[in-house]
Amino acid sequence: MRKITSFLAYSLLLINAVLAVLFLLSAYSSYINPAKHPLLSCIGLPFPILLAIMCLSFIFWLFIKARFSLLPLLALLAATPQIMTYAPVNSNSDIPQNYPIKVLSYNAMSLAGVYNNPAGNPMLSYIIKSKANIACIQEYNSSVAGRGENKKQQNQLYKLYPYHLATKIGKQDGANGMAIFSTYPILSSRKIAIDSQYNGAMIYKLSIGADTLYVINCHLESNKLVLEDKVIYEEMLKDPNAEKFKDGLPHLVKKLGEAAAIRAQQANIISREIAQLPPNSYVLVCGDFNDTPISYTHRVISQNMKDAFVESGNGLGISYNQHKLYFRIDHILTSKNISSYDCEVDRSIKDSDHYPISCVITLDPK
Repeated sequence: MRKITSFLAYSLLLINAVLAVLFLLSAYSSYINPAKHPLLSCIGLPFPILLAIMCLSFIFWLFIKARFSLLPLLALLAATPQIMTYAPVNSNSDIPQNYPIKVLSYNAMSLAGVYNNPAGNPMLSYIIKSKANIACIQEYNSSVAGRGENKKQQNQLYKLYPYHLATKIGKQDGANGMAIFSTYPILSSRKIAIDSQYNGAMIYKLSIGADTLYVINCHLESNKLVLEDKVIYEEMLKDPNAEKFKDGLPHLVKKLGEAAAIRAQQANIISREIAQLPPNSYVLVCGDFNDTPISYTHRVISQNMKDAFVESGNGLGISYNQHKLYFRIDHILTSKNISSYDCEVDRSIKDSDHYPISCVITLDPK
């Protein structure tokens, strides 16, 4: 009996070792270039599941065979920076009174096409009530914003934000729009040279007192998952049998890998744009990256930058809210000479498929 028990224990330990390797590969998958290894780069997506398995393994071995708990513990310790990037824990700190700037980033899903609601458009209402100084909006539909009851809200936005700009991005007719609403003067703006049918990025130069702030608003390549693909994913979750995984998983991973490879190139372009800005510039990057904090896209763009949610947010900060795809794919990044406070993903508004993310920033004295 003891031999059988020992055999089972070591068999479980071997399985645990394999899962630990997968966990570490997932944790450090941001160093895998999707342009070269599109399928392998997708291993970062199940990171929270593998993290939960490692935590449960540690607890299990702690009570069953304590010395075996060292394996999941070492894996968890080795991935601590990635864990804190994915689900940070921060204590609340007081926002300085000296010139705080509230920043909002929101994928508004083309304002859901709602223009004839007597109460107005809920997403436009949210932007108005946000009291943000700088609002970067992705999927902003100027046509919907200027129609029906929305026209009143648009005029209200223009009064609140005397400096505003909406730009069409992408090559296709009816492609996504991108907007910025600012209480600070916009000195210049231009598109970043990203080759995409529906996505893109803008860079704005803002005047804030005696300082200049460069703002990059980006909406990177979507994951190419059409409604049928999302139905396949949901069916796999509802009934996770071998046949559905055999048919559905390779199809989904292939699509995700192709999109990740395109985003990798876009991330490199944005990273070069940041590097080419004047030294010691104040830089803010907002937008829908369509990628998680454990991704090549996030790592490359955030080189020499700080993630506002990691610095001053808490928890998972899930920002996509449909089809059981629970990920933080909307981000606010700042240059190292900017401090961020009270970063949060607001789950109170569900009219878009994204939740808005906001924070307060201050420009550190030069």
